[in-house]
Amino acid sequence: MSQELTSLLELLDLERIEQDIFRGSSRAAIVPRVFGGQVAAQALVAACRTVPAGRLPHSLHAYFLRSGDPGAPIVYTVDRIRDGRSFTTRRVVAVQHGQPIFHLSASFQVHEEGMEHQEPMPHAPDPETLPAAEEIVPRYRELFADPQVPERLLRARAAVDLRYVEEPPFGRVGRPGEPRSQVWFRTNGKLDGELDDPMLHICLATYVSDMTLLDSVLLAHGRGGWAVGDVVGASLDHAMWFHRPFRADEWLLYDQESPTAQGGRGLGKGRIFTRDGRLVVSVIQEGVVRVPRQEGGSQPASPAAASR
Repeated sequence: MSQELTSLLELLDLERIEQDIFRGSSRAAIVPRVFGGQVAAQALVAACRTVPAGRLPHSLHAYFLRSGDPGAPIVYTVDRIRDGRSFTTRRVVAVQHGQPIFHLSASFQVHEEGMEHQEPMPHAPDPETLPAAEEIVPRYRELFADPQVPERLLRARAAVDLRYVEEPPFGRVGRPGEPRSQVWFRTNGKLDGELDDPMLHICLATYVSDMTLLDSVLLAHGRGGWAVGDVVGASLDHAMWFHRPFRADEWLLYDQESPTAQGGRGLGKGRIFTRDGRLVVSVIQEGVVRVPRQEGGSQPASPAAASR
């Protein structure tokens, strides 16, 4: 297991400070705020630790309320909304500096047999044929607004082997195209022994789900993204549905598209498939996506200032 993955697992191993209150720390992100996928994954971990055994998450719905401070701890308070015969519901509020920064509702279900159907998996090349991030990012070094961004980008994603099927947004600046994107991903290391927990696989997929979902919005307009500096933005809300079992340490295809963007907001839809074609997760996210003020927008150019 890579040291980076070990660090991520430690990040998700929240400290329990009361029965339903947990505390987590943060790690460096590409922009000077807490990465949204980290807060979502930690909040889901907190909810999971209050649920009866044998129940796994089947959905979550979340709102990003304020930008998180990466230098301060985050406190997660869990409300036990309902424990039914088949379903359990939890609500989690993440607080920093006395203010809520994130709100999540999650539903859990006992295993149950039922009707089955799914959309077919779209075509994608094998992940082994695609370049890793360490090969891709340095190619576009001259495009980044800050020369330290490539190192920050690689460090922020080092726990995950994430491979773009086509060029990432920062490789297609100025070339608007189809609002679609695909990436393969898996953790940089196997989850063995006590780490081989279905809930942990789900929480890790939640962490990764926020990394690239709005890429398809950027691709439609030929924008490179927050690292390039030609947009500012932040996640607004995030919803996930977990359909079937999967492993986060085996290749997963994240197929993403954007059906609409308007009013300074963009919508991303994603489907996650296992390598053998099973649809395991559906994701929808809306985010603030704005043109910097110097190009005619109405907000500051700093990514940290993309207030909601």
